[in-house]
Formats: sequence, C-alpha cells, structure tokens
Amino acid sequence: MFKYRCKVCNYIYDETEEKVVFEDIQKDWKCPICNASKKLFIEIEELKREKSKESYKTVSDIIIEQISAWGVKYVFGIPGTSSLGIVEALRKNKDIQYFQVRHEQTAALMASAYGKLTGNIAACLTITGPGATNLATGLYDAKQDRSPVLAITGYVTRELIGTKSFQEINQQEFFEPISVYNKIITHPDETTKLITFAMRHALIKKGVAHIAVSENIQKERCDDEIIDIEGRIATLSGTAPKNEITKAAALINSAKRPVIIAGFGALENKKDIEKLAKKISAPIATTFKGKPVIDDAHPCYVGSHGKIGSSSAMYLTDHSDLLIVIGASFSDNTGIPEKPTIQIDVDPMVIGKRHPIKVGIVGTSGEVVPEIINEVEDSNKESYLEEIANLKEEWNKTLSNEADPNKTPLKFPYIMRELANYIDDDAIISLDVGENGWRVGRNYPMKIEQKLVMSGYLGTMGFGLPGALIAQIVDPKKQVICITGDGGFGMVMGDFLTAVKYKLPIKVLVFNNHELGMIMQEQKAEKYNNWQTHLQDCDFAEFANICGGTGLTANDSNGLKKAFKEAFELEGPVIINIETDPNSYD
Repeated sequence: MFKYRCKVCNYIYDETEEKVVFEDIQKDWKCPICNASKKLFIEIEELKREKSKESYKTVSDIIIEQISAWGVKYVFGIPGTSSLGIVEALRKNKDIQYFQVRHEQTAALMASAYGKLTGNIAACLTITGPGATNLATGLYDAKQDRSPVLAITGYVTRELIGTKSFQEINQQEFFEPISVYNKIITHPDETTKLITFAMRHALIKKGVAHIAVSENIQKERCDDEIIDIEGRIATLSGTAPKNEITKAAALINSAKRPVIIAGFGALENKKDIEKLAKKISAPIATTFKGKPVIDDAHPCYVGSHGKIGSSSAMYLTDHSDLLIVIGASFSDNTGIPEKPTIQIDVDPMVIGKRHPIKVGIVGTSGEVVPEIINEVEDSNKESYLEEIANLKEEWNKTLSNEADPNKTPLKFPYIMRELANYIDDDAIISLDVGENGWRVGRNYPMKIEQKLVMSGYLGTMGFGLPGALIAQIVDPKKQVICITGDGGFGMVMGDFLTAVKYKLPIKVLVFNNHELGMIMQEQKAEKYNNWQTHLQDCDFAEFANICGGTGLTANDSNGLKKAFKEAFELEGPVIINIETDPNSYD
C-alpha cells in the first residue's frame, strides 16, 4: 500500500487507512481539503526518497551554499508550506544562522537593519502569497535607505503558476517596484546564476533583490557548481578628480562662515570630519542619521539640523557662506537653505537633489575628505569660533531646561538625558518612529563610538524592535537599546518573544503616553480636533514577564533611575514601561 500527497495543500491520501487503492478512485475525485484534482497527487515512496536525499544536492541545498559562499550569515523568517525545501537546506547548513520570527515584516526589517549596520547582506525567507506580501514594508525600508537585502520566497508548484491556486499571487509583479533584481528560478540549471546575479545587484546597487522558488523546484536535483565571489564584485572606490578637489579647496579657503553638514555617509571616517572642521574653523551639524559622526560634547558640534534639530545648527547654516555636505542626501525634514555648497556623496543621484551646488564630488567620505584636508589652508577664525561656542552654550542651556526631573508624567527630554548616564559609550541604539525618535535626535547626548540604526526615509513605525534584535545578534557583547513608543511597539510586540527565545539581552524602553503622540500634535498644529490618536492602555512590563523576559515600570524620576540601574544589570531581555507625558511638546 502507498501514500499520495496533494501538491497544492499537502494532504496525504493513505491507501492503508482509506482501504482503497488510489488508482481505483474515480477520475473526478477531488482533494477533500483544497478541492484539487486527482492528477495533482503524487506518490510518496518513503524509503526511496530518503535514500535519494543522500545521493545528490537539491536546488535548495545549492541556494543556501551559494549565499553562504557570498557572505550571508543570517536568514530571518517563518517556515511554511512553499518554503520547506529551503528551510530543510538551512537546517542542514552549519554556516548560516536561521532566526524564526513571529511576523514576516520583522524578518524584512531585521535584514534591512543588518545592511544599515554592516553594509553587508542578510536574507529573509517566507512562503508565497501572504508571507511574501508581509515582507513589503521592511523591504521598502531597505529600498528607501539603500540597504542591501536578499528576499527569498517560496512559490506555488511550477505546473500551477497562473492558475490562481491556493496562496498564489503574481510575485514578480508585486516585487518589481521594490527590487533592483527580481526573478523566479524555474529550472535547476539556473540556480547559481540567478542567485549570484541577485546578490550582485543587492550589493552593488544597494537595494532589495528578490528570488522566488517554486515548491517542487526546491526539491529537484541540482548539479550547479558553487560560484566563488572572488572577481565577481568590483571595488567601487577610486581617487576623486583633482580639479574638483582643487575647486572645493578654493571655495573653503575663501569662506568666512563655512559649515560642515555630516550625514550617514560620513560615519566611515569620523576622525577626518573632526580634522577638517578643526583645520578650517568650521562647526559640524549632522543629519538625524548622521548624529553618531561626532560626540555631542565636542566643541565643533552644534547639533542635528532640521525640524528635530538645534537652534544653533539652524542659525549657523542660515548665516553661512558655504555648506560642506558630506554623505547626506537630505529629506524634506532637514530644511537645508540654498547656499553655496560643496557636496560629497557616493551616489551621483543625490548630488544637487535639493538645489544647485558649486562643486559635486562622487566618492566616499573616506576617499574624498582626506584629499580636501591636504589641499585646504589652516584657518583660525577666532570670532567665528567664539560665536559657535556661545551658540552651543545657549543650546545646551535650552536642553538642560527641557530636562526637568520633577515633572510627572515624565517628559521625554529628561528621560533622554538620564539614559545617557546608564548606557555604555559603545552601545547601539535602535530607534522607532514618532516622538521617541524625534527626542533622540534633539535631546540625547550621543557618544562618538555609539551606533544609531533607524528607518530613515520610509519612517516606518515598528522598526525599533527588529533593529535591536539584529543589532544584538551582530554584537552580542554590546549593550543594545530599543527606544520605542506604545504605538510603534504595539505593531511588532509579538517579536519580543524572539528576543526571549534566542536569549538576546536587548533593553526595550517603551515610552508609554497612551497616544500616537506625533499625530496628536500634528492635529493640534492643523487646528483639527484630537481624534482617534488615543491608545488603549497596556502594561508592557507585565507583557514582558508573561513572555519570559523581565518587565519594569517607571512613573517618576526615582523610579526611572531605579529601572535603568536594574535593567542594565540584568542579563536577559527587558522591557521598561515608562509612563510619559502625552503633552510633552506643551
């Protein structure tokens, strides 16, 4: 007696149990689960199948070996029917770590955050249909912030493509606007070719590459040889044109009030940015994402620029005669004035995006800034430096006044200043979107060795927790802090269980003001009534305890200090439920 499996829903017809030979069933018989026709059932030969597995490698085996050979260390996802072949290949592979999450959006956001933190590529793996669509927000985050990600999705069996079968969507069409590369593996012989093409596109173009693999193809034999990465990825570096460096140096030498604006792209050579600022007597302002470029206490640093930024940074850029923009592409929230500008960026599409510039140099900060330092003259602008120091002092007084410890519920600025007393100088902070993130940009005193990971251009709520999970995986010995609100955390809170499962000792600060705080303020600013921004109360500390982590609560300044001290002494994952003022702006 034999067993037969439905290729659509995996229902098993067992001749022994049914007491009817499968071949003897009438031709118009249908699968009792999904209504598939009899011809979509295949015979299961248990012993033969087990022996055959030992004798050759499958398409799934080759996919996993190939991405490992090209540096993929982590895959995030949820196992499902149409991805089981690849999941099995991951189980057997010892070089890649697989992390099971509770929602596919978390998998994609973790992969995106990994690219932002390391510049390298991680993968997310889901089933066809709903698993694939759940990746979209995280993959759009990667697309917008130019983070390399490999998305692998299962697909319906090859014979059923285009028949509107169970969980089938047009995945090529769905992923096309998100991805820089988007293909289906339809034959075993194209496995390594398409996988390596996908990874080349993701790494070189800094974006999302998507590969779909039909369920039945995953288990077919594949004799492809693994392709070595050596000689396959060009080194995108070189010397900036000498004439452009000379033009830039001449503009800097003639400027009386230069300002350096450093973005995310300047993080690779922080010391050179400081060296340039000192040599030409210029202040350094940063974008939000570029905040870790320089220590907040550095005399050259005047704060973040833009809506979330400092009055000193805004004043100095508004009254500058030259902006030196390094690794910053600017969103419409940055508010950069139209001034004579030198712009340095690895992406030529970014240069001159907001307004015309005087000199544009395509290259990395690490390549270009040292050349400019060698060309410019030493300049000691005493009166300008004194003005910068006075503005910085005024701004620090403003921040100190905002950080009032005696307010109850607690105000965001005070929490930010107090947090700085408890976390390590090389901690990693993963930010969510909303007032919590806004306050980090404005009020948190960043240290130069600390890292910040966030959803920049997409601004997706719920980023904080996935970003913290992967940051802790990458740097298991470092402190990792997730700063989030009750709105953003509520979107992904199920994946706190992921931190518990994998013993990731992240510290999650939930700023619980029972509101979509930023939206409430925007309604006020537009003279609308406050409506549908209030959030149902949730005891996030108790939630942490139920999940198997540790939950703490802070309602006032003494409770906050106690919670911080206890949280950072504990080894496991912790949630601190911080009761905050919904009217923190007032």
